[in-house]
Amino acid sequence: MTAIHKKTMFRLRQALMGGFITKPQPKPLVFMGPGSALQLSQAIGRFGLRKILIVTDKPLRALGVLDATVAALHAAGVETAIYDGVLPDPTEQVVDQGIDMYHLEHCDSVLAFGGGSSIDAAKVIALGAANHCKSAACIGAKKCKLPAVPFYAVPTTAGTGSEATFIAVISNNETHEKAGVIDPSLIPKAAALDPELMLGLPAHITAATGMDALTHAIESYIGRWETDETNYYGLAASRLVFDNLAEACHNGTNLAAREAMALASHYGGLAITNALVGYVHAISHNLGAKYSVPHGLANAMILPHVLELMKDDAADKLADIAVYCGMGERTEPVPELVRKVIDRVKALSDEVGIPRTTDVIRKEDIEALVKAAINEGGNYPSPRFISEDECREVLRAISA
Repeated sequence: MTAIHKKTMFRLRQALMGGFITKPQPKPLVFMGPGSALQLSQAIGRFGLRKILIVTDKPLRALGVLDATVAALHAAGVETAIYDGVLPDPTEQVVDQGIDMYHLEHCDSVLAFGGGSSIDAAKVIALGAANHCKSAACIGAKKCKLPAVPFYAVPTTAGTGSEATFIAVISNNETHEKAGVIDPSLIPKAAALDPELMLGLPAHITAATGMDALTHAIESYIGRWETDETNYYGLAASRLVFDNLAEACHNGTNLAAREAMALASHYGGLAITNALVGYVHAISHNLGAKYSVPHGLANAMILPHVLELMKDDAADKLADIAVYCGMGERTEPVPELVRKVIDRVKALSDEVGIPRTTDVIRKEDIEALVKAAINEGGNYPSPRFISEDECREVLRAISA
C-alpha cells in the first residue's frame, strides 16, 4: 500500500469511528476531597446494594489503605468480598478469577479500589458478571448484550483517569497482547477522588502517572475529534499537571497538590472518553505489551518525540496550550509557542525524574513494534498520519 493510500485509509477510519466514539457519554457522580472515599461508601449504602465485590491488589490491601472504606461500607449496611488478585496489566485470567469470585460470593455490585490496573480489571469483571461470560467475550466495542452490574471506583493514583472512561484494557494470558473492552456501562455510577489515599504514593509512581494524565490532556486536545467540552477538560488538565506535578512528586504530603493531580487525571479521562488519544499511546501500549514498561513512564518518554512530529499540523492547538498554561502570550509567533510547550514537557519530565531512554527495546523487535504501533495508531484521531520510518525513529530515540 502506498503512502497516499495509507493516509487515505487513516482519514477514512477516523471518519467512521468518530461517529461512534464522539457520541455523548454518561459521567460518574464524583465525590471529591479528603474523606470522599468514605462519602462514596455511604452513598453506596443508600443505593440499596447488598454485597459488593471490591477489586484491588495485594500490596494495597496489606498496607491497610482499604480498611477505612470497608468499615464505612459495613457501617452503611453493605457486605463486602475482596478480590485482591489484580496485577499490573491484568490478564484475562486475572479478570476471569474476579468474575468467578463475584458469582461465588453472590455479589450484586463491584467497587474498584486502586490504580488503573485495578479499575480496568474491575470494569471487565462488572461487565462479564452481568453477562455470565468470560472476559475474552467482552473484548471489542459493545460486545455484550447486558450493561455492567452497578460499578463504582476509587482511584489511588492520579494518572489514568480510568474512573471516567468507557474503555478497559486487558492482556492475553499467553501473548500478553493488549486488547480493549469498550462499553458505555464501564463508566462507573460514582467515583471518589480522595487525595488522602494518594499521600503515600512513591515519587516515581506519582511522576509516571502524572505524565500519563498530561499525555491524555494533550493528545485529546490536539486530536481531530475534539469538542468544546473535551477542549475544556484537556486544557484544564494540562495546566493542573504543569502547575502541580513537580510539587506532588517532591512533597508528597501536600494535600492540595495531590487533589489537583487527582482532578487533572479525572479531567484527562473525561477528555479521552470522546476525543481519544494518539500515537503516543499507540507506541506506549506496544512497549507495555512487549516489555511490561509502565504505561505512564512509556508515555512520558514518547510524548515529546511525537509532539515534534505533530508540531506543524497541531501548531495552533499547541499554541493554545502554551497560552492557557501561562508559557507565553497570544501575540507571540505560533512556532515559538509550540516550542515552549514541547520544551516544557521535556523539562517537567526531567524535573520529576523521568528517564529519557530505556534499555529494554531490542533491535530485533523494532520492526514488529513499528507495525503494531502504526496499525493501532491508525484508529486514533491524530492530527496527521505518521509513517513507519517516523515511528521507527521515535523508538530509536528512546532506546538507550
